[in-house]
Amino acid sequence: MPLNIKDLKITSADFQPLGKLRDEHAGDKGNVLPRLTVSGVPAGAKELAVICHDPDAPLPNGFTHWVVYGIDPSTTDLSNVQEKFRVAPNGAGNAFYYGPQPPAGHGPHHYYFWVYALDTKVEGMPSREEFLQKYAGNIIEQNRIVGIYQN
Repeated sequence: MPLNIKDLKITSADFQPLGKLRDEHAGDKGNVLPRLTVSGVPAGAKELAVICHDPDAPLPNGFTHWVVYGIDPSTTDLSNVQEKFRVAPNGAGNAFYYGPQPPAGHGPHHYYFWVYALDTKVEGMPSREEFLQKYAGNIIEQNRIVGIYQN
C-alpha cells in the first residue's frame, strides 16, 4: 500500500491526537463512540471506510474494535454511521463499535481510528485484515487519529 497522506483528515471533539480517551468510550464503561469528523476527502473517492484498531492488544494482529464500510464520501460527521452504513464484525465477531478494554495492568494502548478514501466500493463485510489485503491498491488516501486508554 503506497503512502498517501495529503488533505484527508479524521478528527475528534472528544480527544486530541495521542490524547486520553475518556472512560465513557471504554467497552466496559459506557461504550460510547467518540465523536469523529472527516474532512478533505479527495476527488474521485467512491466510498469511505473507517476502522478502529488496537495494535497493542496481546494478540497476533492486535484487536479491531470497529469496522464500517459504504460511507458516502460527502459524509463529514461519523457519529451515526453505525445506523446508516455497513458495520462489519469487530475482533470479537460483533457488528458494532466496541470501545477500549485493555487487560488490567497491560499499560496504555493506542486506538487508531483510520479513515480510508477508496476509488471503488467495498464488497461484503471483510475483516480489517481482509480489507487491507484486498483493497490496499484502491486506497486513494488515508489518515488516522490515535487515542490512548488504559485500565
